[in-house]
Amino acid sequence: MGLIAEDRQGSILIWTLDREARLNALPDLTDGDEVAAACERVNADPSIRCVILTGAGRAFSAGGDLTAMRDRRDLFEGSGAAIRERYRRVVHRIVRSLYGLEVPLIAAVNGPAMGLGCDIAGLGDIRIASDRASFGVPFLKLGIIPGDGGSWLLPRNIGYARAAEMLFTARSIDAATAAEWGLVNRVVAHDRLMDEALTTAAQVAAQPPQALRMAKTLLRQGRDMNFDQMLEMSAAMQALAHLTEDHQEGVAAVLEKRPGEFTGN
Repeated sequence: MGLIAEDRQGSILIWTLDREARLNALPDLTDGDEVAAACERVNADPSIRCVILTGAGRAFSAGGDLTAMRDRRDLFEGSGAAIRERYRRVVHRIVRSLYGLEVPLIAAVNGPAMGLGCDIAGLGDIRIASDRASFGVPFLKLGIIPGDGGSWLLPRNIGYARAAEMLFTARSIDAATAAEWGLVNRVVAHDRLMDEALTTAAQVAAQPPQALRMAKTLLRQGRDMNFDQMLEMSAAMQALAHLTEDHQEGVAAVLEKRPGEFTGN
């Protein structure tokens, strides 16, 4: 069974983790290829301007499949070297692909997001939570560590001390705490989650497509650059942006006090 169900609404693409019976547990061994292919399609399609990621049913994602861990099968079968290689080929391919998505990713967290599920939610550029959502990284409780890059990502999202508390205590936090800590942008009533995500996505998708992708690249890469490196990169991208038709349209629209109509040119 595939992992992602897709729904295209204009320039917005909705991805739903679609293993409701398993609380959207992942990964199956084919998930790395599936997620990578989905992200490659988005990156190659200039008509897609924003992606929303949510979960089917009552969970966003329960993370790893505990029965597969118990039975030492699938991802967890064989020697340590074999398990390491599968993590690289499957888990790491999932998170690398999502992190490398060129358009903004909105995580619409509809329920529990645990372990790998929490870290996938954290890959969202904008994160909106249902009031039924909860977040946890209970790896230590299982005698393992974050094998999905979460120990790099989580401190960047919420700071070292709070990431350490979540990891070392294995406690989950509710949606309100996640908002207070900066893990999500805001919390909305459960029945308003997708409306809020779509409204936000429409605002994102209304921006000039080339500048939008460049802005995401600047934000992502800027976290690991020094100031001078960022200035050099932004100058190069700004030079390209000034030469686009959408830049001329944006200036004209502001001066004429009307919405801009951007084509991606």
